[in-house]
Amino acid sequence: MVLWIVLGIAALIVVWIIGTYNGLVKLRNMAQEAWSGIDVQLKRRSDLVPNLVETVKGYAGHEKSTLDDVTRARTAVVDAGGDTAERMKAENMLTSTLRSLFAVAEAYPDLKANTNFLQLQGELSKIEDEIQMSRRYYNGSARNLNNAVQQFPGMLIAGPMGFSTLPYYEADESERAVPKVAFLNRPDIAK
Repeated sequence: MVLWIVLGIAALIVVWIIGTYNGLVKLRNMAQEAWSGIDVQLKRRSDLVPNLVETVKGYAGHEKSTLDDVTRARTAVVDAGGDTAERMKAENMLTSTLRSLFAVAEAYPDLKANTNFLQLQGELSKIEDEIQMSRRYYNGSARNLNNAVQQFPGMLIAGPMGFSTLPYYEADESERAVPKVAFLNRPDIAK
């Protein structure tokens, strides 16, 4: 009788370990899938940036520093490779430089009216929306995995089985800043 009780308890422990392990694997795979979704959207944006830069160059060639910053930021994204933290940092830098590029474009009415530029800007806007949705999904998946890895009793299985927490995809400080709006040299606005 005692042997059956011991075997029953051992069987329950084994079932619990297997269930917990499988749950952690599922959560890790969901987080990896979510990161892949971000990666796909970021690749689409990265492929679009050279076309955007070339279009702006035609109208605003003397804005070389902004164009160079965008190009350097895109290169940093490509060079970051699979390192999640570096990739997040590089992507935030690219987002910031793209904002600068569109700010430069505001000063060129001909560029703002250019069909190619408008099409690229619209496509980039759609991609940015997709990136935002992908980031939310990734952060939710990372949260679920982090909770399972850090909470008792899952932490008893997670550590020995090689599971660890994932970083959240957070906004860069420049993205958190309140945008400044300035109406300079506008005769239609009273001073």
